[in-house]
Amino acid sequence: MANVLDPMDIKQIFSLHRDGLSNRKIAVTLGISRNTINQYISWLLSSDYQAGELLSMNEQELRELFPSRTTIKNNRYDSLMRYFENNKSSRNHPGFTFLHHYEEYRKLCDDPYSYTQFMEHFHRKYPEVKGSMKLEHLPGREVFMDIAGTRLDIIDKETGEVKKAEVFVSVLPFSLFTYVEACWSQKREDLIPCMNNMMWFMGGVPTAVVTDNLKSAVSRASKYEPEINRCLKEFARHYDCVINPTRTYSPQDKALVENAVQLTYQRIYYPLREMTFFSLEELNKEIRRLLEKFNNMLFQRKEASRRELFQSFEREELKPLPNGIYQLKEYRRAKVQKIGYVYFSPEKSYYSVPYRYIGKTTQIHYTKDTVEVYYFAERIAFHKRNTARGTYNTVDSHLCSTHQKYKDWSPDYFRKLASPIGAHTLACIERLFVDSDYPETAYKRAMGIIRLARDFGKERLDKA
Repeated sequence: MANVLDPMDIKQIFSLHRDGLSNRKIAVTLGISRNTINQYISWLLSSDYQAGELLSMNEQELRELFPSRTTIKNNRYDSLMRYFENNKSSRNHPGFTFLHHYEEYRKLCDDPYSYTQFMEHFHRKYPEVKGSMKLEHLPGREVFMDIAGTRLDIIDKETGEVKKAEVFVSVLPFSLFTYVEACWSQKREDLIPCMNNMMWFMGGVPTAVVTDNLKSAVSRASKYEPEINRCLKEFARHYDCVINPTRTYSPQDKALVENAVQLTYQRIYYPLREMTFFSLEELNKEIRRLLEKFNNMLFQRKEASRRELFQSFEREELKPLPNGIYQLKEYRRAKVQKIGYVYFSPEKSYYSVPYRYIGKTTQIHYTKDTVEVYYFAERIAFHKRNTARGTYNTVDSHLCSTHQKYKDWSPDYFRKLASPIGAHTLACIERLFVDSDYPETAYKRAMGIIRLARDFGKERLDKA
């Protein structure tokens, strides 16, 4: 708005001018802009009045003489106000920055204001008061993570359908070193890979991971004793850290990551706003490029970047990474069948367990690579996962002696048993397998013939 001076201020300007003070000195003395002082003095010098005459006038006479004196040029000021009004909705877009819009304003306007005046007029037009508190954080102590409130668009090439991708954001509070990744959902199967990638992006493990009260992280939210779900507990055990959810309805607990999300809107979302992506991989590739630039930007006051602070102070405080990434585990309950296998429903296949657990109810823990069978918290079987459907996956030591012998049955096995009995017995056994297209059908007949030696002796059997 225009800077209209009070008649008493006008009298003070003229009084100090009459006393011989320079315009600069008058501005300092009264705390009024020097341009404003220059303008009023130029009006005085170009008028038919002397300073003494103006000082003898009352307020009403001065108001009539200076009805709306201002240093603001109406056309210039009006164009700025119109720019603010036309771009008012842009302030709600993720990633909005004043600097971007000031550069745009400069290109559109013939006589632009400086950036300082641009901001001054904006805050006069849209006043806002905020308070904040400075918190101190130790290097390597914790990492804050959250899911951004605004999602990004990915277009399906085949159908043209627009899919929404969530954005995972984490920040180390000491250096403000930031990690950003897009994923399809907030579910465990998408959240855990993001957390794995976060750890390996940092190259180390902090003492604690501070999460929001996501359903995929917290089974039961509480201000004092939140219940962490089993998946996150196993993640923490794998990386030797702790999970520390923020308190419910306490936004101050996650102020740093909320700020990181806002910066993500500015430095990553905003440059992406006019780009089109057809896959999650394409989107994450561009996010990584912008994230690299963001972490390398210098702080204005610290004269260092996030990456420099991380490399100088925080990286050495992180614990070393474990061997391999954590794989998300799923669980199934299964009863051990009479044949000594548990049924694994995802692939409708079977995995062996030690025969002494036949009839017992067990719990299957599985990842994309492994299948483990537990009985009362004791692991009784471990298998590499076989994704082929309907297969039997066997560890020989799990079978009882009878089953192990049966597993070894083959034409050569029976030839070895028949050979000590005699040449005729061996020829008979070989003849069984020659006439059979499927050797397994002859196994029991061969075993029946060979066992006759126990009842009648080898010599008699061979002659027969």
